[in-house]
Amino acid sequence: MEQQLETLQRWIDQSRNMVFFGGAGVSTESGVPDFRSVDGLYSQSYDYPPEEILSRTFFDRRPEEFFRFYRDKMLCLEAKPNPAHKKLAQLEEAGKLRSVVTQNIDGLHQLAGSRRVWELHGSVHRNHCMRCGKSYPVEFIRDSRGIPTCSCGGVVKPDVVLYEESLDSRVLQGALTDIQSADLLIIGGTSLVVYPAASLIQYFQGEHLVLINKSPTPYDRRADLAIAGPIGEILGQIQVR
Repeated sequence: MEQQLETLQRWIDQSRNMVFFGGAGVSTESGVPDFRSVDGLYSQSYDYPPEEILSRTFFDRRPEEFFRFYRDKMLCLEAKPNPAHKKLAQLEEAGKLRSVVTQNIDGLHQLAGSRRVWELHGSVHRNHCMRCGKSYPVEFIRDSRGIPTCSCGGVVKPDVVLYEESLDSRVLQGALTDIQSADLLIIGGTSLVVYPAASLIQYFQGEHLVLINKSPTPYDRRADLAIAGPIGEILGQIQVR
C-alpha cells in the first residue's frame, strides 16, 4: 500500500489536467448508504425492489409510494463531506484537478468546495414543478407530505435521473470532454457496472488510469494502478503541492 500511495502521489504531482470519476463509495464514509454493498439499499427488503421504486414508470404510477421511499432512503441531508471530498476540492483549488464526474446525487462535492462537478445522475438539491417549472429546495421535498405539490398544482419532481430516464446531454458531454482531455483519471468508490456512466472511462486517452475501490471492478486489469481500500482514507493521505 505504501508503494502504491507513493506512485499515486507522484502521478498527481506530475499531472496538470486530472479528472476524478466517483460513485457511491465516495460518500459511504459520510454515512450515505451504498446502493450495492452488503449494507446498502439493494440488500434491504421493501414491498417493491429499490430498482423498481426508483424507475420512471413507478414514479408515474405510484408517486406517493415513490416519495415515501425517496424521503426515507435518498435524502441524507445530515451527511458532511469526508476527506475524499475535501481533498478533491483542494486539488481543484490548486489547479491540479480539472473536474469531478460523479454518479452521486448528494451534493457533497459542492459542499466541500468543488466548483466544476458533473452530476451524471442529477442532485437531490434541485427540484422542479413538472407543470410550470418552478424550482424548489430539497427541504421542500423533505418537509412535504405525500406527493409534493407546486402552488400551481403540479407535482414537484427531484432532478435525479431515474431508471428508464436518459442522462442530461449537456452534463454527459461536459464529463466526456474533460475525461478525453485528462492526463490522469482517478476512478474511486464505484463498481463500474452502471451504464452509460461506466462507459465514459473508455474515452480516456491520457497517461495514467487509477482505480481506488474497496472491492474489485471489471476494469482493474486495464488500470495502471489499482488500490483496494476506502477512498477517503487513501485520498486523505495525498499531499496537495
